[in-house]
Amino acid sequence: MTAFNDMYLRAARGEKTEHTPVWYMRQAGRSQPEYRKIKEKYSLEQITHQPELCAYVTKLPVDQYNVDAAILYKDIVTPLPAIGVDVEIKAGVGPVIDNPIRTMADIQRLGEINPEQDVDFVLETIRILTQEQLNVPLIGFSGAPFTLASYMIEGGPSKSYNKTKAMMASEPEMWFALMDKLADTIIPYVKAQVKAGAKAVQIFDSWVGALNVEDYRIFIKPVMDRIFAELRTEGVPLTIFGVGASHLAKEWHDLPVDVVGLDWRLPISEARNMGMTKTLQGNFDPSFLLADWPVIEERAKKILDMGLQQDGHIFNLGHGVFPEVQPDTLKRLTAFVHEYSAAYKANN
Repeated sequence: MTAFNDMYLRAARGEKTEHTPVWYMRQAGRSQPEYRKIKEKYSLEQITHQPELCAYVTKLPVDQYNVDAAILYKDIVTPLPAIGVDVEIKAGVGPVIDNPIRTMADIQRLGEINPEQDVDFVLETIRILTQEQLNVPLIGFSGAPFTLASYMIEGGPSKSYNKTKAMMASEPEMWFALMDKLADTIIPYVKAQVKAGAKAVQIFDSWVGALNVEDYRIFIKPVMDRIFAELRTEGVPLTIFGVGASHLAKEWHDLPVDVVGLDWRLPISEARNMGMTKTLQGNFDPSFLLADWPVIEERAKKILDMGLQQDGHIFNLGHGVFPEVQPDTLKRLTAFVHEYSAAYKANN
């Protein structure tokens, strides 16, 4: 095995690096022909329950694109069945839940997770990757309480989160009970991933941008403070990310995290001007991965020029890779990020 590449970990801690590290959300999966061939035979759930196969899918983009980190291939709702939530990943739809949360009794019926028993397949995948295969850090992850709760209350994906926000505002006792239950699930789930070998953690609060700042502070920030404070004891870099949540970036920066992930709506320079001093991750708009190379290069250069103004930038997308993206595009973009940033750092 080649020497371990710790560039991502150093950048996450705000340390100097020889080049800007890069990885891509959803880098493992839908845009890769090898993955599509596997999907002809297995569902997402079946892949994640086969550690050897899941490890192969996770590692594939590291080998193909030369990225500086791997992210575990699994779904955001993976821990929910362990606490009694019936989840089905429906193709073209996403997670669908037949027993949505409606009452306090529904919340009280939820069980506790035992990671070594309930998600042993996840932990075995991590062990395979970190003990045998990877020369870059593996990022473990979990969904955040609001995002998981939105699936549990709405019964599936939503564009408005009406039921979720209504429960939050009109049934605060129920809401905070659900937040506590989900925190009690997320914390041991993530800690088990780190114990198995994950070198960093990203918490996806994918849909929390649906809330305004005041509601975030009242109904979400306390549980996020608790989760990250407990995860800090693991000694690995912690990242928070969500979509359409630029108005919450300062709130995230105040959490006990190392890295704030930005989508494409908030330029890195603006985030710095707002007083954000922690490592920033992002934030190439994935839509432009379908553009001609000169457009991709120009936009990547703008992001790098902003990120290189101080230590603490990890190049990523503002959301995940989507199926139409060509693997060669990601390979070329990775090489460009490495070469452009290395040249800048060598001369400054």
